[in-house]
Formats: sequence, structure tokens, C-alpha cells
Amino acid sequence: MVNYALLIHLTKAICLSGILFSATAAAAENLYEIKLSLGSSWQESNEVQIPNDANGTRFSLNDIAGSGPWPGVRLEGIYNINEKHAVRVLLAPLSYSETGSVSEPIRFVGETYDANQPIEGAYTFNSWRAGYRYHMRARDNWDFWLGGTLKVRDAEIRLTQGGVTSSDDDVGLVPLLYLAGEYRFDSAWSVAGDIDALGGGPGRAIDLGLSVNYAVNPKWNLGFEYRALEGGADLDQLFNFAWFNSIFVTARYRP
Repeated sequence: MVNYALLIHLTKAICLSGILFSATAAAAENLYEIKLSLGSSWQESNEVQIPNDANGTRFSLNDIAGSGPWPGVRLEGIYNINEKHAVRVLLAPLSYSETGSVSEPIRFVGETYDANQPIEGAYTFNSWRAGYRYHMRARDNWDFWLGGTLKVRDAEIRLTQGGVTSSDDDVGLVPLLYLAGEYRFDSAWSVAGDIDALGGGPGRAIDLGLSVNYAVNPKWNLGFEYRALEGGADLDQLFNFAWFNSIFVTARYRP
């Protein structure tokens, strides 16, 4: 089941972070912006094998947890140093805990889980990011940004059945390339896209967003956003590739 108590506490913490961020920034026009996204996430696929050898079983977390949806929240803050240079911070938690069953036994992190019996599957992939972006070009109704992001990946996969439980967790740093663009149809309507991504070697990471936005007034912008989160790694110690689709309603504030 979804841990709603944790989600409530996390949402409070994120809102507090937004208040603190806005309180420490000066009130100059377009000096900073804060974007809050609330919505739902669906699990398209999530393949796991730990360890990634004969001692582990490759299985799908979809079979245990289903496809969702699960509540989602994201908070992004951008501080514009000047017209060209800016820094950004993103808080993007993602987690669920569900109970299901599988048709074949699973060997996972040194434990064996029986088929056709309830198994609790928990998945966490929290992403805390800080980065820099450069205002590459502004022409007519277009704006483009290029930059880099340093992501702190806070991940865990855990199975529990009866008194048996095992898990694999990982906290690590991942550098990502950042690209973003926006096109304004008029003073009110616009479309935008952004991506943090890394590819090559044994793994990849992609966080892609596309949105339609409406400027309620010069300070507030409301939007509807689709995001795709995909990636994973194929290493000796683990195999995990996942793909999540998310739909968010967004609110962006610029003083």
C-alpha cells in the first residue's frame, strides 16, 4: 500500500523548503522561480535481478506491485544569477509499497520467496538534484537553456514474505546533461520541455518532461505536464531497469 503518512510529511518538508527558498531570495523581478508539481505516477516496467548471476532470479516488480498509480510530488527552484546564468535545485521523491504474488519462486539478495504466496514489494527511487544552466538563446518567442545536473540517487528495492525480508539499497552521485526549451504562443499560453539525461556504459538515466502552461498573471503560471522517468544499470551485482510515466498539475511562481 502507499505510505500516505510518509507522503504527507514529505509534502510538508517540500513546502517548507519552498518557503525557505523564497524567503532567502531577493524580490527582484524574475530573480527566482519556484515550481510545485502534484500528480500521479504509473509503473510501465520494472525488471530486477539481484545479484545479477545464477544466485538471483530476474523478475518484474509489476507482477507484485501492479502498475499504480501512486501519488507524486516534485519541487523545483531556479535562482537566476543574471540574464544568462542560473542555478537550480530539484526534489523528486518516488516510492511505493504494495503486496502481490508471483508464479515462480524468487531468489533475491540471499533469500528465497515462495510462489503463489503474498509478497510485499517496496521500491524507492528518490532523486535530489542541484545544477547549473546557461540561457543559451532567446529569439522571438523561443528560449533555450543548456547545463549540467548533479543527482543524488537514493534507491532501495525490498521484498518481504512472512518473517523473511531482504533488500538492496544504494546512495550515489550521478552527473546528468540538462536541456530545456520554451515556446510562447502569446502572453498567456506556452509549451515547454526539459530533460536530465545520461547514457552509455552499463546504465542510463532519463527524466523527460513536456508541458502546456497558462499564465494566470505575471507572477503565477499553471500547467499540465507529462514526465517519463526511465533508466537503470546492468552490473555484476545487480540488474534493474525501470520506466515510470507521470502526469502532474503544476504551479509556478515568479515574483
